[in-house]
Amino acid sequence: MVYKTITAFFKENYHKSPLLIKAPGRINLIGEHTDYNQGLVLPASIEKGIYFAVTDNHDNVIRIETFLTQPEKIEFTLKGEHKAFTSFWGNYFKAIIEILVAKNYPIKAMNCVFGGDIPIGSGLSSSAALCCGFIYALSKISGNEIPREEIALIAQEAEHKIGLNCGLMDQYAVLFGKKGNAFFLDCKDLSHRYIPINLEGYSWVLVNSNIKHNLVVDSEYNKRRISCENIVRNVKKLRPEVNSLRDVTISDLEKITEKSNETDLKRAKYIIDENNRVLRMMNALTNGDEQEVGRILNEGHWAMSTQYEITTNEIDALVTIGENLEGIIGSRMMGGGFGGCTINLIETAKLDSSISSLLKAYQNQTGIAAEYYHLAIDDGVKVIEY
Repeated sequence: MVYKTITAFFKENYHKSPLLIKAPGRINLIGEHTDYNQGLVLPASIEKGIYFAVTDNHDNVIRIETFLTQPEKIEFTLKGEHKAFTSFWGNYFKAIIEILVAKNYPIKAMNCVFGGDIPIGSGLSSSAALCCGFIYALSKISGNEIPREEIALIAQEAEHKIGLNCGLMDQYAVLFGKKGNAFFLDCKDLSHRYIPINLEGYSWVLVNSNIKHNLVVDSEYNKRRISCENIVRNVKKLRPEVNSLRDVTISDLEKITEKSNETDLKRAKYIIDENNRVLRMMNALTNGDEQEVGRILNEGHWAMSTQYEITTNEIDALVTIGENLEGIIGSRMMGGGFGGCTINLIETAKLDSSISSLLKAYQNQTGIAAEYYHLAIDDGVKVIEY
């Protein structure tokens, strides 16, 4: 187990028994790119995660190291100043500390060793787990427990500082997940509730295409966001009360057709339809209707492919292969896009044969060896007893 390795490393190097915190990755059952449009999402936290072993120290520094990505140790002062570092994760921690200092949160010195088993770049939101887990750990050590809603906002602000204009879905899923349940979040007012996943005899499996995605400044992700904002701006001229695509209807789109870019219109329609798919998925999960769940997954995927244009040929191949295999009820790309994983609902009795056939056909078509992960729905950020 990863957390045992991290704990043992901490004890050996810092000679103390640490507080151990797990920040899970998340899947998203449906509702892609709706969060920054104040729409609806249906994620769930999973058993894979990032673990933080932490204690306080008397050295007046925040000392962080990992040995599971590229080995590196970084030290920050309590004001966020730091020695030079090269690892990508250092930028997240730097942003978080600077935000906490600016908000006048009391921060204590801390030793931290972290690592995990979330595949980087696979759409499981490793960055949200990294940020939320670190903020939670720092608040625990500092004796000033920050409310989870506030942790979500700080984590989002940190991602914005390094160039990714994400919504709040990932952070809320990581912080508020509940074992055995999907997590419905209305991104307009942040109201949320748990949706039981009543699908006995069926398993969730993630298939990693091994096409890595990297969502950075000026990325295609941000271009989609601009398209959505363009449509809202045009609709607002007719209906001043409109503030996001959540307030826009298909009828509104028809009225601005001549004044809007065709690509922007297509992307806006995707968002409106995707919100409806979230509502349909909630009912299907609650009613245990696996066939409807499968239909929604596939429908959502091809909408991402043809309307929002965020899939890849390889991801499309995975879904197409699955549509023609017995036992795979439905699948779709999951995450920001341009690589990563598909999430698949598979009949448990046919799981091994279905996955074997899928991976073989994918490698034959693309020359790429995909990987797969069984998914278990788990709790949000929490302290782990060991």
